[in-house]
Amino acid sequence: MKIGLDFGLLLVIIFLLFLSFYFNIILLKRLFFLMKKKRSLSSKYGKITEQFFPLIEKYPYDSSNFRFIGSPVDGVQFNDNSVVFVEFKTADSRLSEREKRIKEIVENKKVYFKVFRIS
Repeated sequence: MKIGLDFGLLLVIIFLLFLSFYFNIILLKRLFFLMKKKRSLSSKYGKITEQFFPLIEKYPYDSSNFRFIGSPVDGVQFNDNSVVFVEFKTADSRLSEREKRIKEIVENKKVYFKVFRIS
């Protein structure tokens, strides 16, 4: 009888381990889904708030001369003696690779003004 009882106990333990593994997989899938959804909502929140940044008191330029673009930079500030490409960031967010390339192009003075005429 002891062998049958030990075997039954072993089957119960294996079954419980299987259930634990199965539910952990389900919980991990749910966690990854929620993390992705949170990132998506954060991105949407960022896109909305970026449009209001030129209106805050700390914005150093005349906000009436700011033009929101959204991508690849947030906007362009037109001043009397300069044109400034503006990228708004919150907290510890960083420039994307594309934004870094644009920043480098501007810093290397590879920005031009072109006129195209349509006849």
